[in-house]
Amino acid sequence: MTVNLTRIYTRLGDGGETHLGDMSRVPKTHPRIEAYGTVDELNAQIGLALAQGDLPERYVEWLRRIQNDLFDVGADISVPEGGERQRLRVIPEQTASLEQACDEANEPLAPLKSFVLPGGTPAAAQLHVCRTVCRRAERRAIACGEEINAECVRYLNRLSDLLFILSRGANAGAAEPLWEPGRYR
Repeated sequence: MTVNLTRIYTRLGDGGETHLGDMSRVPKTHPRIEAYGTVDELNAQIGLALAQGDLPERYVEWLRRIQNDLFDVGADISVPEGGERQRLRVIPEQTASLEQACDEANEPLAPLKSFVLPGGTPAAAQLHVCRTVCRRAERRAIACGEEINAECVRYLNRLSDLLFILSRGANAGAAEPLWEPGRYR
């Protein structure tokens, strides 16, 4: 699949509408636009986590693959089912790769005894931001209803789990901030 971007501004969105991937026009507030826009925001947040520079190399490998997969998710969400052309769709193998990464990354971590507070190292804190944006992207995808590929929702759900696990791993060697119920009452 070739992508050619020769002109960045088109002026076509100046009236508050945009094209979906099938070239149909919708308002910029359409649920699909909200969903893939949040996926795009998540991708940018992951880029910021990578820019922290203090992540294990294995995490970097996973996150770079995820960044590419998130473009697949956005492309999938942006194109309604049907039409004559075959479209890029997220497949179960992409979700399965997240599950494998979850298992691998979680294995060396200590069992949790409480909820984790966002924070710790800069990379861990940024991965918590990524996790929360991912959860929002998942909710936005769900809000599209049955109009989108259900694998996109499954992918985002597993990704939020992985981002949580990676945030814990990024705190390795530092004190993991844990919730202490009622501590300041």
